[in-house]
Amino acid sequence: MSSAVFDVAIIGYGPAGATLANLLGQYGLSVLVLEREAEIYPLPRAIHFDGEVMRVFETAGLRREVEAISRPGLKGMYFNNAAGETLLIRAGTQERGPHGCATNHYFHQPELEAVLRSGLQRYPQVQVRTRHEVTLVEDGLALATLQVKDLQSGNTQAVQARYVVGCDGARSMVRKAMGTAMVDLGLHQPWLVFDVRLKADVPGLPDHTVQHCDPARPMTYCNVTGNRRRWEIMLMPGDDPAQLVQPETLWQLVSKWVTPEQADIERAVIYTFHSVIAEGWRQGRLLLAGDAAHQTPPFLGQGMCAAIRDASNLAWKLEAMLRGHADDALLDTYESERSPHVRAFIDLAVKLGDIIQTTDPQAARERDAKFKAGQPEIFQFPAPRLGPGVWQGDAAPVAQVFPQPLLADGRLLDAVLGLQFAVIGDEAVLNAASDDTRAHWQAQGVVVLPARDPEVQTWLTQQGVRAVLLRPDRYILGVAQTGAELDSISALLPAAAALAH
Repeated sequence: MSSAVFDVAIIGYGPAGATLANLLGQYGLSVLVLEREAEIYPLPRAIHFDGEVMRVFETAGLRREVEAISRPGLKGMYFNNAAGETLLIRAGTQERGPHGCATNHYFHQPELEAVLRSGLQRYPQVQVRTRHEVTLVEDGLALATLQVKDLQSGNTQAVQARYVVGCDGARSMVRKAMGTAMVDLGLHQPWLVFDVRLKADVPGLPDHTVQHCDPARPMTYCNVTGNRRRWEIMLMPGDDPAQLVQPETLWQLVSKWVTPEQADIERAVIYTFHSVIAEGWRQGRLLLAGDAAHQTPPFLGQGMCAAIRDASNLAWKLEAMLRGHADDALLDTYESERSPHVRAFIDLAVKLGDIIQTTDPQAARERDAKFKAGQPEIFQFPAPRLGPGVWQGDAAPVAQVFPQPLLADGRLLDAVLGLQFAVIGDEAVLNAASDDTRAHWQAQGVVVLPARDPEVQTWLTQQGVRAVLLRPDRYILGVAQTGAELDSISALLPAAAALAH
C-alpha cells in the first residue's frame, strides 16, 4: 500500500462508496477505497433506483453501462387489498421523465456494483484495496489517520487522508469513532425477503410491483429484472423465523403465484426494516454516507437511492474544499442539506408502511373504504427541497433538482454541463450580470447556457423565472429575474464569501 497522503479515503465499497469514488475520480482527486470483503456479495439486495439516481450514474459517465444491466419500470406500483382491489397507485410510468430517463429502474445489485467498480479502472489515481479492514480512525488537525489491516498477510499499516468518508453500512465503525448517535424514527418490523429465478414465463405473474395490503399477511411482490422476482413477506405474531426460511414454507407462502417447478430459490433472509437517521454526519475530517448515516424502510425503494444522493452532494463539496475554492463551512452544508431531504423520504416510507402493514381486520376495512372512495388515488413521487445550505430562495424550485431536457442538438442537458456549475437563462439577463460576476463564472468554470432550447424555455416560463444557477449535483442554487439577482445568487459559488443562505 502506498504511503502517500490521499485526498479522500472511502471505507466501504458498496454502491455509495463506489459511486463516490467514481465522482471523485472524475475530478482527478487521489482516492483510496478500503473494503474488508474480497468480492462483491453475489446475492440480491437492493433492486430499485429512481431517475435522479440514474442521472448521478450519467454524471459519473456510466449511464450506458447501467442501462445495460437494468430495466425501466413503466407500470408504477400498485397497492392492493386482500380482495385484489387496487387502493393506491404510485405513478412512475414515464419513459423519459424529468431526469431525461425513466422515472424508476429495477436491477440486480451485484451487476450494478460490478459496473461501478469497473468504472474506477478509468482513474489511475483511485486505488482500491479489498480484504483490508480499517481497525482505527483518528481525526487530526491536518490529516486523518487510519490503521488498516491486510486480512491476507495480517500486516497493519497507517494510512493518511485529508478526509475520510464512512460508507461502511449500518454498523459503521466510522460512525462509532465519531461518537454519532442514531435517532430512532419509530419503525422496526421484521420481514422475510424471498428471491427466486423463474425457469420459464409464469402466466398471470404481474410485470409490475404490487403491495399486497392483506391484514392476514402483508406482502410485496417485485418484478426485478430478467427472470428474477422477489417477495417481501411481513412476519406475523407466532411466526418461527427459522421455519419461515425453509423451502417448504417459502413455497407455501407464494403458492398462489409460483411453484417450485416454475422457479429456483436464490435467497431467503429475514431483515428488520428500520427508520433511523444519524445526528452528526461530520466530525472534522470524518464524514458519513449511506446506511452509516440513515436507514429507511424499503416501501419507496429509496435505501440505496439516498446513499447515491449522499455521494452526489458530497463529491463536489469535497472537490471544492480540496482545491482550495471554499472554506470549511461548505462541508457542514452536507448534513444540513441532506438530512431533512432523507427524513422526508423516510417519513413517507413509514406512512406507506403503515398502510401496508395494517394487520387489524377492522382497521384494514376502514383503510380500504377510505382509499376506494378515490377510485383509486394516484400519488406522485416526492421531490423534497434540500435543507439549509448552498442555495438562496424562499420557495421551490430552488433547492430542488433541475430537470434534464433534451436539447435541440439531440443531447441531454447533462452532457453539456459535465461536472461544472451552470447558469441557464434568457440572454438578456445573462448579459445583464455584472463584469465581476461574469469574471467569477469564468474563474470557476461555470457553464453559461443561453435558454434557446424549447424545453428549457418552457420550464423557465412555467416557473416564472428568467435564469437559474445550477450546482454540479444539478440542484438549483438560485433563480433570477434580473442581472442584479443573478449577481446575488452567483455570490454563493465556491470561492465567494458566503456559502450558506
